[in-house]
Amino acid sequence: MESKQLIRCIIVDDEHPAIRLLSGYVKRTPGLQLVLQTTSAAEALEAIIKGGADLVLLDIQMPEITGIEIMESLKNSQAKVILTTAYAEYALEGYKYDVIDYLLKPVTFERFLVAIAKAKQRISNLLPQQCSGYLLLRTEYKVQKTDFSTILYIEGLGDYLIFYLTTGKLMTLERMKNIEQALPYECFVRIHKSYIVNISKIDYFEKAKIVIAGQHLPIGDTFKNAVKIKLGWY
Repeated sequence: MESKQLIRCIIVDDEHPAIRLLSGYVKRTPGLQLVLQTTSAAEALEAIIKGGADLVLLDIQMPEITGIEIMESLKNSQAKVILTTAYAEYALEGYKYDVIDYLLKPVTFERFLVAIAKAKQRISNLLPQQCSGYLLLRTEYKVQKTDFSTILYIEGLGDYLIFYLTTGKLMTLERMKNIEQALPYECFVRIHKSYIVNISKIDYFEKAKIVIAGQHLPIGDTFKNAVKIKLGWY
């Protein structure tokens, strides 16, 4: 999708006040086009499956079918999802479906804009373009070419760094600061003095931890605010 192309939005919520609020936000935001607002999950599903939406603002608790069940039906769809709900306990479940963001009601316009900025990035496929590239890492016996896209996270261990990859792991003698500067800013974030993570590989977060590939990684106190701002977690 080119950046000038409007992002087609569908709002699905069983509460009319919530629909009015979100539709107002969509209309106020450049780059968005509201194509459907409905209380009917079935109507929304039909439109999405037909390719009529790029972004779905989806309530979780619906009377006929839940938002989780809708997302289960959309696994093969190109449409992205931002969840909206009054219940924080559904956040973990939502991130299992690779949602763009999770908005707690009542949703403020400022928080809505943070979510939309993330949606524009994902839908425009900016992240994969910016994350193309690789590092040359010196291991014990050779120099290993390591694509950015294969890196899950990096752990500092004394004078060494351990790279946890989609294909395994490797260790190199290198300073964390040097690697941090070599990685593309748009794709990686330092969450702790001992950890750098690949943003696209984050499964979900809980309290002061980020979870990647089943590993719970701590967010350091000195990094917490910067991490929240960069990832849009408020």
